[in-house]
Amino acid sequence: MGKNIFFERKGPYWVSDLFADLKSKKKIKIFDIRSLKDASNDDLTFLDNTDYVNHAKSTKASYCLTTKRFKNYLPNSCEPIFVKNVLFELCKVTRKFYPNADIDSPDVTLKKPNKSNYLKVKFGSNVLLGKKVKIGKNSIIGSNTIIEHNVSIGENCTVGAHVVIRNSIIGNKVVVQDGCKIGLKGFGFIPIKGKNLRFPHIGNVIIKDNAEIGACCTIDRGSINDTLIGENTFLDNQVHIAHNVKIGNNCMIAGQVGFAGSSVIGESVSIGGQAGISGHLKIGNKVKIAGGSGVIKDIEDGTTVMGYPAVSLKDFIRNSKK
Repeated sequence: MGKNIFFERKGPYWVSDLFADLKSKKKIKIFDIRSLKDASNDDLTFLDNTDYVNHAKSTKASYCLTTKRFKNYLPNSCEPIFVKNVLFELCKVTRKFYPNADIDSPDVTLKKPNKSNYLKVKFGSNVLLGKKVKIGKNSIIGSNTIIEHNVSIGENCTVGAHVVIRNSIIGNKVVVQDGCKIGLKGFGFIPIKGKNLRFPHIGNVIIKDNAEIGACCTIDRGSINDTLIGENTFLDNQVHIAHNVKIGNNCMIAGQVGFAGSSVIGESVSIGGQAGISGHLKIGNKVKIAGGSGVIKDIEDGTTVMGYPAVSLKDFIRNSKK
């Protein structure tokens, strides 16, 4: 994740400003919240899942929100901050740094495009742009589309009608068909004390060159990390991609497939219609997932799976004959 250009960040804060009961030997100000892999020595990070312990060992963060069960996975340079509920404490800190990221308020800077700033861009009727929007030459923006502040769209792109794009960086030769909603806040909240506490989502959506996004797809921005669609990956209509999902290059995703948060999809993966991918999974390269399947476990490279729960095609056929 690069510099956050979409949300105003407060701070920096001394760690004692964030955690009053913590007695730390370090005198370091915290500038941001980042994942284990992306953090620098002036960042706070977090660890509450065994899937990420390999990243923990090499993190450069000075402090890590975690529980005592993970204390042995952190390097000596990273001081643990032990809490009962990592996501709850992370939510509170993120809201302090980014107080405007928990609700998607409408972009009040929207105006009709000043065509002198976009001489080689074609616009349909009733297009609205926020401040500092970048659109490359020979791109086309369809009618009634909204592109919010700081969004970047590359050259030779086609964006259809009734599209909303925010918090996104889009490459060249990308096609976004009608009705898509890209970069909106994901389904992130913490049930606590009889109510739901909204978790701010401060990540981006990044769509690489030559990708195609089918009609009425929804792609949520990342919570802390980014959501990523790889080069030459094509999504059919009505695909939903949750926060932090990363899809590799040259993938083909059929209609109504749903991805839960933080799953990582390899390259040249094919997924049939109405399949569901659970969260925090790793799907290997050249995997094929049959339509209607429910994937609840990691899948190794080159595997074909089918059914619910999804199993290898050979096992599925064998079981169906019993």
